[in-house]
Amino acid sequence: MSNYHFVGIKGSGMSALAQVLHDMNFNVQGSDVDKTFFTQKPLEKKGIPLLPFDKANIKENQQIIVSAAYNEEHVELQEAAKRGIAVEEYPTFLGRFIHQFTSVAVTGSHGKTSTTGLLSHVLGSVYPVSYLIGDGTGKGEEDSKYFVFEACEYRRHFLNYQPDYCVMTNIDFDHPDYFSGIDDVFDAFQEMAKQVKKAIIACGDDEHLQRIHANVPVVYYGFKDHNDFQAHNVVSSENGTTFDVYVRNSLYGTFTIPGFGNHSVLNALSVIAICHYEGVSAEALAAHLQTFDGVKRRFSEQHFGEQILIDDYAHHPTEIAVTIEAARKKHPEREVVAIFQPHTFTRTKTFLDEFASALSKADAVYLCDIFGSAREDKGSLTIEHLQQLVPQSEVLHEDEVSVLAKHSSSVLLFMGAGDIQKFQKRYEHLVQQ
Repeated sequence: MSNYHFVGIKGSGMSALAQVLHDMNFNVQGSDVDKTFFTQKPLEKKGIPLLPFDKANIKENQQIIVSAAYNEEHVELQEAAKRGIAVEEYPTFLGRFIHQFTSVAVTGSHGKTSTTGLLSHVLGSVYPVSYLIGDGTGKGEEDSKYFVFEACEYRRHFLNYQPDYCVMTNIDFDHPDYFSGIDDVFDAFQEMAKQVKKAIIACGDDEHLQRIHANVPVVYYGFKDHNDFQAHNVVSSENGTTFDVYVRNSLYGTFTIPGFGNHSVLNALSVIAICHYEGVSAEALAAHLQTFDGVKRRFSEQHFGEQILIDDYAHHPTEIAVTIEAARKKHPEREVVAIFQPHTFTRTKTFLDEFASALSKADAVYLCDIFGSAREDKGSLTIEHLQQLVPQSEVLHEDEVSVLAKHSSSVLLFMGAGDIQKFQKRYEHLVQQ
């Protein structure tokens, strides 16, 4: 039996992969920094050992998988090199691992985690499915027919995979610390498209994805009439969103999802398209789409007194805009308050005007200090530069969160990819005292 050691196991992809291998009855352990992350909870629940970084963790009989965030200077990797033990980066290992299944990669600048989660749920309700989701969730089935996984475009990591199918949700400029612009992002997706073996399911409403060329069929989905799979007659209610689906202009069925906003409809439409391609009936799709509970940190909602608190990973202007839209559609009678923590100085500087435009869609805005990366130069940029561009905004510090209580009966959207959750937790603690 293989013994796996994960260097940087608390990373979202690493945590999910460790769970997959554990479920498949391999011996799994991992090491990481001594800080609590939400991704470690499922590891602890499954009894996977979590160790502090130490060269003593490296043993002769291990297969070592390392997060792409670490290099050969890491103490454990130096020990592995000293002992002549091979080390594989996460994307490289995953690229080999998926070939034993019918693999479905889900990629895109936005929406890939939610779409991966929804597809895993729906397809997994019909067939044995293993999956790896970017929120740190993973599940392995020894008799899996399918492997559904999130494929990240950052640093072109998804080029390590040659999946059978690929869902492409959209192409947008992000990760400005790596990509030079939208053309560079498109080139990466175009290269990925050439590696797909059976078919691509792509959003045809995205102008960039309309230009994708592949060696396999490209099936398009969206709201517009040129798509193979179209959503029409979209209606929001307390129970979610209901819409009709037409397949090549013929009515296929009516579906209801718990989510809100056009982006949620598009995510569901991509799942309907690939499941249709794999022979799942419209009846089964309709039943299982309604029972999806969502993924971690994607519009995670709770009632808090008269307020509604929503935790969301949105950290790009496009994501902020659709999250605010979803809140308005679900709670049209309530004030929407955005509490936003920018993630990385590079992204904040590149999209400063776009962030301001997206946040201006909220009724009130509170801005937290920028959550930076150790690998970047912050320069002179501060949160006040963004605050000056958003008229209805205030700068919010962690010890000032009690001010949010004045927004009674409002929706409080806590958004960001850093540690924005500490603001929500502190607010909950202060109010409950």
